[in-house]
Amino acid sequence: MQRTTDMPASVTATLTYLVKGDAKPYVHTEALTGDSEPHYFAEQEAREVTLHNGRPLADGLSLDRQGFELHRRETAVDDLYDDASVETAYYAEVEALIKELTGASRVVIFDHTRRSDAEQRDIRGPASRVHNDYTEHSGPERIRDVLGRDEAAALAAVPAAQINLWRPIRGPVKRSPLAVLDASTLAPGDLMATDLVYPDRLGEIYHLAYHPHQRWYYFPDMRRDEALLIKGYDSRRDGRARFTPHTAFQDPTTPPGAPPRESIEVRTLAFFG
Repeated sequence: MQRTTDMPASVTATLTYLVKGDAKPYVHTEALTGDSEPHYFAEQEAREVTLHNGRPLADGLSLDRQGFELHRRETAVDDLYDDASVETAYYAEVEALIKELTGASRVVIFDHTRRSDAEQRDIRGPASRVHNDYTEHSGPERIRDVLGRDEAAALAAVPAAQINLWRPIRGPVKRSPLAVLDASTLAPGDLMATDLVYPDRLGEIYHLAYHPHQRWYYFPDMRRDEALLIKGYDSRRDGRARFTPHTAFQDPTTPPGAPPRESIEVRTLAFFG
C-alpha cells in the first residue's frame, strides 16, 4: 500500500450532512418515487472538510479501531457486471477474504450493488450524503431478515458484524471517490437515525450531523486490485468501532475528462465464534 508518490496528503472537499431537528428525518427512496434521486425530508447542509490520504496509514488500519481497512487483493473474475460470475466466483472470493482478514468463523453474503456516475449505465449512482448503512435497530433486523428469526435467535449470543467489501470495477478511480470517517472520531450524538420509505417496507439508516472532531480519509486512485472493507454494524459494545459513516465526494483534483467511477460493493454478515 505504498502508492503515495505524487498523491496529495489531503484534499478539501464538500460533504453533505443532515441537520439535527426536532423530528426524525425520513427519505422517500427511488423505489418509492420512481425518480433517479431519493427525496429527503430533512434539512441538509454542505460543509467543507479535510479528507486525509489514507494510503500512508493503510498497513495500520483496523476495522475495530477506524472501522475500515484497505487491502491489495486481485480478483479472478473478469466481468464484474456479470451477475452469474459475481454470485458464484466473486462471492466465494469475498467470503474467503473476509474470513482471512477478520478471523470470522462464518461469512454470509446477502447482496451486492454496482454504482457508477456515468449516465449511460443503468445502475445506481454513488451515494452523495454522509451515511451509515445500518443502525442499532436495523443491524439486528438485517441479521433476522437474512438468516430467519429462528436461526438469528439461536445465534443471538454470537458476536456479529456487517461488513461491506468495496472494489473499483475499473480503475484508477478519479471521479466520485469514497470518503470514510475514522470511527474512533465518531460521537454517538453525531448519528441521526433516518427512516427509508420503500413501497412495501420501512428501513432505517444513520445519517451524520457535522462536528469538527470528525476525521475523514480517502484512498486516491483506487484500482481494481484493491479492496476496501467498511464496517456498517457490530453487535459488540466493548469499545470497538461499530458504525463507519461514508459518502462519495467530488475530488477537486479530478482531472478534466476523467472516466466515470464504476464500483461494486458486496454486503456480508460475519460471525465470530
